Amino acid sequence: MAKSSEDLSSKRHFHWTTKVTNEEEQAAPSLIKPSKKTAEDTKEEKAHKKEPNSEGPERLVSSSSQRRKLQAIAVSRLRSLATAFRKSRSHSSPLGLGQKVVGTLFGHRRGHVNFAFQKDPTSEPSVLIELATPISGLVKEMVSGLVRIALECDKEEGGEKKTAAGVAEGPRRLLEEPLWRTYCNGKKCGFATRRECGIKEWKMLKALEPISMGAGVLPGSKKGEEGGGGEGGDQQEEEEEVMYMRAKFERVVGSRDSEAFYMMNPDSNGAPELSIYLLRV
Repeated sequence: MAKSSEDLSSKRHFHWTTKVTNEEEQAAPSLIKPSKKTAEDTKEEKAHKKEPNSEGPERLVSSSSQRRKLQAIAVSRLRSLATAFRKSRSHSSPLGLGQKVVGTLFGHRRGHVNFAFQKDPTSEPSVLIELATPISGLVKEMVSGLVRIALECDKEEGGEKKTAAGVAEGPRRLLEEPLWRTYCNGKKCGFATRRECGIKEWKMLKALEPISMGAGVLPGSKKGEEGGGGEGGDQQEEEEEVMYMRAKFERVVGSRDSEAFYMMNPDSNGAPELSIYLLRV
């Protein structure tokens, strides 16, 4: 009985050990297999990663060249638009003066001097300024010698032009300044104001359109109403004669705050008889 119990215990013992070993052997392959799969998966992943890397430089080169082409096209379009905008603005804006302009000084005998600068005799005046100086005094100054007219205005902070609603439109051009201090040959002679070209001024300029250069007098026109009768039956008021001088001027832009207009002599000898300076100080 003792032997039989020992045999049974030994059998049980060895059976348990074999069972454990069998379970370990069965479990071991299951642990090894996923490791093999992961290794293969990693190899495949590395292979897949290597494939796009091998094609990467070519794709990068093509994409960079396409970007460069698109950038060049965009830059060329922007430049063409900017040049077209500048051209349209210079043609549409009356301030688009060139290097040579047509300058006209005119006014009634007992009135003030008006001078206008035009791109050509048929275009609207880009600048029309009325001086406080009488035209008779300017004629005397010109007969005596050279005339230098300097117009000065103050430089405002910001220098922005505002609309009637108070909205800023950007920096104001020098020729758009409304008020100037006037100096004629170094002597202060009042103020000058920038004016809009009205019906009367445009009529005078149209009358002077065929004249390219010279000075003279335009006859005054009659205006008024006829009365009812009696001694003052035909009452008409006759306007004064208009004195004028027209010539070609050379426009020189020194900076954003300085411009000069020099009257060009036909014989191209000597200094200009009339020079007009616009300064913002």
